Amino acid sequence: MAQNKTSKISGKVSFKNRKASFEYHFIDTYVAGMTLTGTEIKALREGKLNFSDAYCYFHNGELYVKQLNISPYTQGTHYNHDPVRERKLLLKKNELRKMEAKMEDGQTIIPTRLFVNDRGWAKLEIALAKGKKLYDKRENIKQKDIKREMSHIKF
Repeated sequence: MAQNKTSKISGKVSFKNRKASFEYHFIDTYVAGMTLTGTEIKALREGKLNFSDAYCYFHNGELYVKQLNISPYTQGTHYNHDPVRERKLLLKKNELRKMEAKMEDGQTIIPTRLFVNDRGWAKLEIALAKGKKLYDKRENIKQKDIKREMSHIKF
């Protein structure tokens, strides 16, 4: 699920994939640009993004993100975009090679955050990640509960 932190005054757009940190151990993170159409960036500014099931893959040495759902722009006409189309990620070649070399068995590349920078460009923060086991997830829940209980206790 995406969390929208859009401020009407500043025009900042930022979405975070909250489910990703619960499901994966992050090994390495990168910030990549994205190729978007005009209606896609307008829909992002309206807050229409869904990260569920999104992942990245390599094709011919280039990195693409799949299943990143940007809902159609409400005021778009026949020029509107396909909501779940594959979008190319823009990284330097040495970063792509490094990332492809680091990928091992059981590792995947997932989007963790999407934001629009000061210059107005949409950026996608991606992470090389390894899936957590069920006992790891239980341990995380236990740690959060302990931290919450400790914050409520007054000394």
